[in-house]
Amino acid sequence: MPSRLTRPQVLAVCALPVVALIAVAALAPLPFSVAQPGITANVLGENKGAQVITVSGAPVRSTNGQLRMTTIEATGPDARVSLGDVIDGWFAADRAVMPRDAVYPGGGSVQQIERHNAEEMRQSQDAAAQAALKYLGRAGDKNVKVSLKLADVGGPSAGLLFSLGIIDKIAGNGGGGDLTAGRTIAGTGTISADGTVGAVGGVSLKTRAARRDGATVFLVPRAECGDAKAELPRGLRLVPVTTLKGAVASLTALAKGDGPVPSC
Repeated sequence: MPSRLTRPQVLAVCALPVVALIAVAALAPLPFSVAQPGITANVLGENKGAQVITVSGAPVRSTNGQLRMTTIEATGPDARVSLGDVIDGWFAADRAVMPRDAVYPGGGSVQQIERHNAEEMRQSQDAAAQAALKYLGRAGDKNVKVSLKLADVGGPSAGLLFSLGIIDKIAGNGGGGDLTAGRTIAGTGTISADGTVGAVGGVSLKTRAARRDGATVFLVPRAECGDAKAELPRGLRLVPVTTLKGAVASLTALAKGDGPVPSC
């Protein structure tokens, strides 16, 4: 007659499969990416030895202050992300765990993703130039040429800052001053040729990158106010935007110290 197992023995036997499953889960790669604050770049100046915005066919102003586009850095599409990485990312204030498909929609190889991001950046630059020149009333002026160059950055999220940089270089705030009023202003947002600002994702990490690099004002797509406010760094003011015209109006009001400035 077989002997009966004691309660501790039964628990031990039942726990073995659970422990084994946890061990497998901890070691197995998961479909997530871990993101953190990335670089920022002043679109009014140089990046890696090259001028970000070059305008020909129109007078260009000397500018003070900075307009900094922001980025996030995420583990690559072929990176191995374990359960431990995911847990660490959930509890770290300076990191975020995101579904890999959200970071790299459509999947593909590293090379395919790089080409896709480069194409999105090119389209964003074209739209940014069109939106800025339309705002300035120079959309039909074939003499004005705008060249945008930002090495090692892909995707469309710098569109708003590109447009603001072009406007600041050509016209400033319209009254002889800078859009920035000498401040370091950062932000994010896609731009369409008609000046509509779109959401981008990763905003809470971008605000950290902005504050780290000296920004005191952050332009955020209005749809992402909630995400931006959730973990807003001290000393950083959020200004929500939906259009390029609205962004310029907010910066002008901030510079002059008068008029309403929207907030999240």
